[in-house]
Amino acid sequence: MVAPDRPSYHAGLMAYGEIAQEHGARPPRVLSPWQAAEWAVPETSDELIEKLSIAGEFAGVDWALTPPEGRRKRVLIADMDSTIISVECIDELADFVGKKAQIAAITERAMRGELNFEDALAERVAMLKGLPVSDLQRCYDQRVRLNPGADIVVATMRAHGARCVLASGGFTFFTARVAAAAGFSAHRANRLLDDGTCLTGTVALPILGQQAKLDTLTAEVARLGATLGDALAVGDGANDLAMITAAGLGVAYRAKPVVATKAHARIDHTDLTTLLYFQGYAKAEFAAPSTSDPEHLKT
Repeated sequence: MVAPDRPSYHAGLMAYGEIAQEHGARPPRVLSPWQAAEWAVPETSDELIEKLSIAGEFAGVDWALTPPEGRRKRVLIADMDSTIISVECIDELADFVGKKAQIAAITERAMRGELNFEDALAERVAMLKGLPVSDLQRCYDQRVRLNPGADIVVATMRAHGARCVLASGGFTFFTARVAAAAGFSAHRANRLLDDGTCLTGTVALPILGQQAKLDTLTAEVARLGATLGDALAVGDGANDLAMITAAGLGVAYRAKPVVATKAHARIDHTDLTTLLYFQGYAKAEFAAPSTSDPEHLKT
């Protein structure tokens, strides 16, 4: 169980401790004082899950039930927009052509699973036709920021031998830079096409969508001779759902309802370092972020 590191949330952790003890838990292992702790319960039940869910919503605490075996994952596959970074890049690009509201509305529907992702992406990219290529860098510099904890998660998992890959339905211009900034070993995304000066309003085919993200997960697992159970996938939109449900630990990060209801765990209140707590890492084990390794720049 993980709570925001503020005194007002300490009661939430205490409430979780009481629930765990009611279900036969041993004394907790503290991962971060008054911020994160874990209890080992003999078995799970619908009653336990219901109590944890109610307490989580009431107290603003994120929680997960994970088996003790294989908790520390060997592969991380992460969505980029609204997961590793705080914005949807295509919506921010749309602002540069005066179409943010129009394009953002399509993005929202696509992320909720109400539209076919590939068709929605093609429609939105067409509206960017004529945008100067130089505005992509301006957008990155002015608007793209890592979400809190993103680089710590990647640094810590890599320090313990995991391979970390960014898999985005967005664009390689941004994933290359975000991957380098956060420390990912590789990135996958769609490639915007241009005429040397401006965007043509098209992307290279095939479009990377939900199936391609799942394919990235399975390929990276196979690369290490691991299993899907050895992987962690995190995202927020409908195009992340296949990889989230296939991974051993699939986490919905501030996600749309279609994802939140089907993921193995959710992060609604805390930052991305909760991904580490869910794997049993203590805060003292967190690694300092570093982008000095040339492997960070691989595509």
